[in-house]
Amino acid sequence: MMKIALDAMGGDFAPRENIEGALLAARLHGIPIVLVGDEKIIRQHLSRSRFSSDLIEIVHAAESIDMHERATAAIRSRRQTSMRVALELLKEKKVSAVISPGHTGAFMATSLLILGRFPGIERPAIAGYLPTLRGACVILDLGANVECRISHLLEFAIMGEVYARLIEKKDQPTIGLLSNGEEPSKGTALLREAHEQFKSRFPTYLGFVESKDIFKGKVDVVVCDGFIGNIFLKTTEGVIGAVYSLAKQDIQKNLFSKLIFGLFYLLFKNTIKNLGRRFDYAEYGAAPLLGLDGLVFVCHGRSSGKAIKNAILTARKSVEEHLLENLKVEVMKHSQTKSEAT
Repeated sequence: MMKIALDAMGGDFAPRENIEGALLAARLHGIPIVLVGDEKIIRQHLSRSRFSSDLIEIVHAAESIDMHERATAAIRSRRQTSMRVALELLKEKKVSAVISPGHTGAFMATSLLILGRFPGIERPAIAGYLPTLRGACVILDLGANVECRISHLLEFAIMGEVYARLIEKKDQPTIGLLSNGEEPSKGTALLREAHEQFKSRFPTYLGFVESKDIFKGKVDVVVCDGFIGNIFLKTTEGVIGAVYSLAKQDIQKNLFSKLIFGLFYLLFKNTIKNLGRRFDYAEYGAAPLLGLDGLVFVCHGRSSGKAIKNAILTARKSVEEHLLENLKVEVMKHSQTKSEAT
């Protein structure tokens, strides 16, 4: 039976929200969960929860990594962290996937140390979703690799295309390189050279895409290095949060504004709620770290129980769609094509 391991001690609201999310996934969706962390603390929280489930298993891990620790120091000095124990369960095939809302840098480094990369991949990448006018867009890398070579960007495109097809159910996903303009003359020297290689390697490659066009759904997969991707993601989160706060301030300025908004909300309540869900990271739950020899998912540090539950659902879907096996097949195909071309 498929089991999902959860780093119960990682994140800003651990272990309370992590355990709550695990119980929701087990109770509502019948997913077996392995909670990894301090067994005594986990059992205390389980006993206080309003949910109960026989699908929850506990694996003890004596240590955890704080969100503000230096990743390298924590990995070197401690070998019984909840992250590491969970990943070792995956390596031993005792679970099908691992999820953590803990220290992202430490989780990525430990995942690479324990699982390694699968053949044909030089750099794993974090893949995320963005809502667009045409559904959802997959964007990678979102922070795993600050500096990239062209070969890394090609790998990201392959993995992003497979992910969009299997998980987002996109038929022949289109691909774009994130740049500062659509013209082939724009971008850095590396991007311009990558553009030429993408044209010959990917039939669905549409060229450079500007950040403002991503939300219009111009492409299904956006490729960039982790430095640019992380800035883009955090800028997007910041803009959405600022717009919400500014709108709230204006509405609360006077009684007339409150009345008008109240009427508007009554008329378009479902539309407003649906729009909010599309931009809520809790609805997606987790971003996969693609390229590792195992299914690993990174959650937001401030993940709620709802976000953890949805992360578990995302992991289950990836297992059911045989994401890892399909990624390996596609990467191997492109590696053979590259070898034949040279």
